[in-house]
Amino acid sequence: MDIKIKRVYEKPDKTDGFRILVDRLWPRGLTKEKAAIDLWLKDIAPSKELRKWFNHEPEKWKGFIKKYEVELKENKEPASLLKDYAKKGPVTLIYGARDQEHNEALVIKKFIS
Repeated sequence: MDIKIKRVYEKPDKTDGFRILVDRLWPRGLTKEKAAIDLWLKDIAPSKELRKWFNHEPEKWKGFIKKYEVELKENKEPASLLKDYAKKGPVTLIYGARDQEHNEALVIKKFIS
């Protein structure tokens, strides 16, 4: 499976393939046209409670991964859908967080690979 990860504020590229937004909230300041999202898969994003608990604090990263993987296992349908798209061709997981080393797209990629 060819799965890439890209921040939503980076310029879309032909090599992105099918672009899937994996955030629960729409990124601030972007129109749908500018974001060039093919699918907004809100249901795969971390729960509101987990997102607030993590608060993008790097020291909570390992705990976030464990808790988020539990959510992904319990909520199988979005991950299954994502795998189906990835089998068809290149997919880019799009996220909005500033932190490129601690975001849900990294966990999702590892989880479905």
